[in-house]
Amino acid sequence: MTDRRFPRRVYREGGEPDPRFSLANERTFLAWLRTALAMYAAAFALEALELPAATGWRLAAAAVFLVLGTIGSVQAWIGWARTETSLRRNEPLPGLAVGGIVVVGVIVAVALVVIGMFVP
Repeated sequence: MTDRRFPRRVYREGGEPDPRFSLANERTFLAWLRTALAMYAAAFALEALELPAATGWRLAAAAVFLVLGTIGSVQAWIGWARTETSLRRNEPLPGLAVGGIVVVGVIVAVALVVIGMFVP
């Protein structure tokens, strides 16, 4: 059965972990995907809504949100694979490196919009 699961490089490692841990890992994967979708929605909303922010600042903020959405999507996949592999090998779980980047990015994007509201 393990031969048919994707990605094979993850599932051929070690043994089967406790299903609760694998399911928790999948929920974290889905949470990262929801975060990425929220970032994409924020980028599109900045362009769809007529905010009183200057165009250049608004576009810069939208670009930051698009980059953050892409980072979140990549983190979802890589984080899931690394954690599942660690669970299967019975090794310590890997740390999270991207969370801080996303938080700082959101702060930067919001700051760009706010600055754009006050700059002619």
